[in-house]
Amino acid sequence: MAENSRITGFRNMSVTDRRAALTDATGCGAELFAQVDASAFDAEAAADLSENVFGVFSLPLGAATNFTINGTDVLVPMATEEASVIAAASNAARMARPQGGFSTSSTRPLMQAQIQLINIADPHAARTRILERQSEIIDLANAVDPKLVEVGGGVTDLEVRLVEARSTTYVLVHLLVDVRDAMGANAVNTMAEAVSSAVAAIAEGDALLRILTNKADRRLARARAVFDKELLGGEEVVDNILHAYELAAADPYRAATHNKGIMNGVSAVVLATGNDTRAVEAGAHSHAVVDGRYSSLSRFEKNAAGDLVGTLEMPMPVGLVGGATKVHPAARADLRIAEVTTAQDLGEIIVAVGLAQNLAALRVLATEGVQRGHMSLHAKNLAASVGASAEEAEIIVDRLIEEKAFRFDRAESLLAELRSGGAR
Repeated sequence: MAENSRITGFRNMSVTDRRAALTDATGCGAELFAQVDASAFDAEAAADLSENVFGVFSLPLGAATNFTINGTDVLVPMATEEASVIAAASNAARMARPQGGFSTSSTRPLMQAQIQLINIADPHAARTRILERQSEIIDLANAVDPKLVEVGGGVTDLEVRLVEARSTTYVLVHLLVDVRDAMGANAVNTMAEAVSSAVAAIAEGDALLRILTNKADRRLARARAVFDKELLGGEEVVDNILHAYELAAADPYRAATHNKGIMNGVSAVVLATGNDTRAVEAGAHSHAVVDGRYSSLSRFEKNAAGDLVGTLEMPMPVGLVGGATKVHPAARADLRIAEVTTAQDLGEIIVAVGLAQNLAALRVLATEGVQRGHMSLHAKNLAASVGASAEEAEIIVDRLIEEKAFRFDRAESLLAELRSGGAR
């Protein structure tokens, strides 16, 4: 892991100096950065991953600093177009450092495949017949992927559910599969296909859908951190953060944006490591529904010392093998930067980032409000979009903030004034 994730002045360094700092902190060679440059993944290579490829779309790739996870410093690669995301995660991680950073844990990497059985005359009896032959079905599924079984994975259990639909009762067979260091979609789908005919014959019906569920509630990652009350801004700020959290826990309208803040961090790391953002997002939002009501994924409390304690538990179906994770050179480089060795390690890092991101957003909302920081970043984007140099951009940003005029046309006119010797 990183020698020290607390890299002073990292945000103010040039790209070249940041690369040197990352090399020093992680021990990775300079060749690592050739892998993350856009030219390292050309359209011909991309054509193997997607369809009708005509080019490659790039996003900024940054490293979140200050993270200590289970006593070890970690530099976390994040792919996002929003500058405040990486800055906020790094700042929140800094506030957790005095109390030891983030503690994480996770369950086994279990994914589930569903087999939908239709045209069943006796659903309850069919369920029992399937369970009577559970071992036989599991053996049949595991025979499809002996390599997975060899490394300690494979089907660990089988469950049968009856789902009452509008027109009938469906029998749903779930295969619970330990997918080890894979995300697991292909493995579980293949197993479901392989056993579907046998299961349908036992149930005396027909198999229809045979596919994984992205409600990955058997594959959870958890993070916990104590955020120092003084670094947060004092007791009043802690109390206001708790009020903001409690509203998210009680109100689905607030919870939607609250959880989006978590996913700002989560999705950035998932994307940077070549994993499936849509699968992780689907699992997260389905997990946020408790007893039919959408709520906060995270929890916040005040401990006896008055510090803020945050916890986050969510599904984390990510892998280190297969798909873009293995093929994309930048994804491989990012995994080296984070120095993860298992999919569970990666999942725990991601959920720690999600918690940090959430805390950072709540603190801003409970203090200065979100617009001040967002508009400052928007002003920088406007200056860049009108073609300002670094020196010109600094002046334009200050003027836009002073005037509260965050518009493209005003940035354009300020640049014109600067170049004619007017605006200083």
